[in-house]
Amino acid sequence: MLALTSTTLFTPAEHIRDPLLLIDGGIVVEVSSRASRETPKNFRLLDFGDAVLSPGLLDIHNHGGAGHDVMEASADALPAIERLLAQHGVTSYVPTTVTAPLDVTLAALERLANRIEAAEECRNVGGLRAEPRGIHIEGPFLSHRRRGVHPQENLLKPTLQTFERFWQAARGHIKMMTIAPELDGAAEVIAEASARGVCVSLGHSDADLRQARAGVAAGARHATHTFNAMRPLNHRDPGILAEVLTNSELTADVIADGFHVDPAVVKLFLHAKGPERAVLITDGTAGTGMPPGQYRMGTFEFEVRDGKCLANGVLAGSLLTLDQAVRNAITYAGWSLQQALRAATLNPAQILNLADTGSLKPGARADLLVLSSSGEVRQTVIAGRVSEAANTSS
Repeated sequence: MLALTSTTLFTPAEHIRDPLLLIDGGIVVEVSSRASRETPKNFRLLDFGDAVLSPGLLDIHNHGGAGHDVMEASADALPAIERLLAQHGVTSYVPTTVTAPLDVTLAALERLANRIEAAEECRNVGGLRAEPRGIHIEGPFLSHRRRGVHPQENLLKPTLQTFERFWQAARGHIKMMTIAPELDGAAEVIAEASARGVCVSLGHSDADLRQARAGVAAGARHATHTFNAMRPLNHRDPGILAEVLTNSELTADVIADGFHVDPAVVKLFLHAKGPERAVLITDGTAGTGMPPGQYRMGTFEFEVRDGKCLANGVLAGSLLTLDQAVRNAITYAGWSLQQALRAATLNPAQILNLADTGSLKPGARADLLVLSSSGEVRQTVIAGRVSEAANTSS
């Protein structure tokens, strides 16, 4: 049993000064202030001094890292990715597929489902690792015109039959799906996926405003990497971006690396969606945390060069880490650390209906971060396990 204290805690919706956070069995049992509560004698106290405590980060769009892709068959892939994520403060993530031949995608979904179902067994193996909380299917139901690097030959028309094959292969662990709402059959697939609790996200889309609104009416409630792989905003023909930026019922995410979206436009996005509707993602790839060179995403290769991931000159995911995205939101938009953390903790947890994640409260998973006042990760705690030796006092 652990008792954690510091100068500041963001729940993240609340700001608690001189907090006392009690953990038992990998679960938060109490969040209070040292001014009103003494440390119970049977709890080991970890005092983090001037640090900020916050929920662990949740990345809902991640293709890989540390030289590996989440669709790889290698047994080494997911452990390496998850260790890298934990080093950057990510305690939970949603492994994200890329468009590939149907059999390749189905096999990857089965492997990811195996990992999700073995979460407790993996928790004490191979060091501190971020835990997968579901699967994000990005493709194959995407616009040919706005496909980005998704292989054109593997894009498919949305059908209930294909979605059902994905659902069965993933054994119901699909938490998120990106789809272009203008495609024939999209409305039916959106409605069915939404009925099963999937967060359907508009993306890789050339939709006009009417088509985007039809997708929302069918059940879509989020938007994938806003501005990227979307019909550009035009003041007379605003298209999908007008719906994403102005519909207060839609949440949306953005890649705040300064390459995918100019910092000034990241600021516009964050101000349009606000601290309660904006989500920070990485779109991270196998190249994250690696030197320049050639890496794989799904079935194709890309190059890491000049801080970017490129496939035939087109951006292919990013090298961004989520802790850096939090710091970038502060720099680009003038947000506070508390606001930026919310966009990478509570907000993504809410859109995926993960009630035990994203907020430090009694009953929540004991997944949290020890941060500097500027958002640098000092230590990561997953299921009550601390990433390195802490200053212990009694």
